[in-house]
Amino acid sequence: MIRTNKNKVVMISVQGKVADPCKRAGSHNVDSNGVPFLLPGTGGITYNVKVGDPAFGWAGDHIEPGVSTILNEEKRYDPPTRGYNFYACVGNEAVIITGDAKRTKGVVTGHHGGIEHVLIDFPDKALKKMTIDDKILIKGYGQGFKLLDYPDIHLFNLAPNLFFKMGITESRKKGTIRVPVAHIVPGKLMGSGVGSTSMGTGDYDIMTTDEALIKKLGLDRLRFGDFVAIADHDNVYGRSYRKGAVTIGIVIHSDCRFAGHGPGVTTLIASSKSLIEPIIRKSANIADIMRIGKRRAGK
Repeated sequence: MIRTNKNKVVMISVQGKVADPCKRAGSHNVDSNGVPFLLPGTGGITYNVKVGDPAFGWAGDHIEPGVSTILNEEKRYDPPTRGYNFYACVGNEAVIITGDAKRTKGVVTGHHGGIEHVLIDFPDKALKKMTIDDKILIKGYGQGFKLLDYPDIHLFNLAPNLFFKMGITESRKKGTIRVPVAHIVPGKLMGSGVGSTSMGTGDYDIMTTDEALIKKLGLDRLRFGDFVAIADHDNVYGRSYRKGAVTIGIVIHSDCRFAGHGPGVTTLIASSKSLIEPIIRKSANIADIMRIGKRRAGK
């Protein structure tokens, strides 16, 4: 079994609210081909898009599955709001603490940079009762989590309980781990967010302007919640190209029409060296692993 410091990782409460829908809504934008579009975007309670659903094909842009949350929309980039984004790790427990859906539990599925949203999956019964005014408490647990015998492999934004459910194993090659992923993404396709040092918050995008290449690689079959490996990309001290580096992330928002954008990926595991071996497994998705979203009982 992989040894970790999970018993030393600090669990801290953070509290947010349902985020109002996209601030860009109401005016045309222009896509990578110069074509104007007017579509739904980020935010709100998204009733019919969940982890496990396709990340492509929606009549929208940067669509976030489930419930989009934030600490303070008026102070989106202030330290407390960024702190909410940082402490909330993928796989954390979230609880609705106000309104008719009070005490319903959900699961954090990612965080979206730029808009500073934390995304949470809740059961349909709760979504029907929730309002934009509802508040959510998250048990922030995961930052500082590390593998004791793998000093060159770094963890970000990943709840220990989810890590142990992902099917990650030690490899025969010393210092290497094997990680199940749904897809492998070439580093040359990574766009918006490259160069950022915010590995502990937000995400960065898989560029999808070259539709023929995306289809050839099978990336048009990406699902919300898929675990993916990004080849030749280093996320240890910043998001950058580095030959041999490997990053594992989770798909958190839909395809996008802007140049340099596409499905967003939140960083989970990273190494500057070739110490992470991706293993293709179609079920490498948080919905399948935690039985949430499209895989909740009764769906």
